[in-house]
This record gives sequence, C-alpha cells and structure tokens, in this order.
Amino acid sequence: MAIRKIFQEGEECLAKRCREVTVFDDKLSQLIDDLFDTLKKADGAGLAAPQIGVLRRVAVVNVDGVKMELVNPQIIAAEGQQIGEEGCLSVDFSKNCEVLRPQKVTVRAYDRYGKMFERTVTDLPARCVCHELDHLEGILFYTRKYQCK
Repeated sequence: MAIRKIFQEGEECLAKRCREVTVFDDKLSQLIDDLFDTLKKADGAGLAAPQIGVLRRVAVVNVDGVKMELVNPQIIAAEGQQIGEEGCLSVDFSKNCEVLRPQKVTVRAYDRYGKMFERTVTDLPARCVCHELDHLEGILFYTRKYQCK
C-alpha cells in the first residue's frame, strides 16, 4: 500500500477516457489499495485511477458509511435530482461549484476479484459515484456546473 501523487487540473491524464480493466490480479488489488490509502490521506470522499495517473476504469468511494471499489463501473439506473457543491482533489477549491446530479443511482461494477455486483446509493454517495465515473471519461465536475458561487 502506498500514498500516490494526486495529479492536478491541466495534467493530460485527467482529460482522457480510461481503458477497461481486463486482468484482475495483484496489480489491480494494489492499485485499489493505493487509491484507498491516497484518498484517506487526502481526506476525500472518492478517488479515480486517472487522478493518480493510471488510465484504467477504476475508482473508490468512501463517504457516509459507503465504501466501494468500482472496476469497470457503469450507472444502470438514476432517479431524482440533487444540487450540491462539489470540489475535487485534483482541482483548486476556488472552482468548487453547484452541480446537478441524480439523487439515487444504481451502479454495476466489478470488485478487485472480478466479481460483478450492483449497488444502489443515494445522496452524497450517489453524487460521489457520479463524480468519480466522470473522471473515468476525462470529465471534470465544473464542466457540469449548475451554478457557481
């Protein structure tokens, strides 16, 4: 387990679509552990692989009692709306802004062992899942801004 550098806005890795994971091995497990360790050290809610310079479809979420590792995730259902302030460990806090997201999402993903699962989350965890999946597409939250301060 290791604390990794979190890349900042302007780095090429944050603007690229990530490739799917095809091999579920110790290297993937190490990446997931590093994401959780880096997230904890940075005191964030979620972190995606491109934020640490790895262009793979992997993200982690750990907020409000919801802890998930998401490999090749996709949102398969979304309901409702919520508007709330978002920030990002890869973007200066001065760009925090209100973003419109679903209130409830169901995500389908794999865990580090290649086992598929589905999980439904609401509120802040739903916002976080959407935010991290955007990173896997090379999208930063403020491009979806609803209203800035």
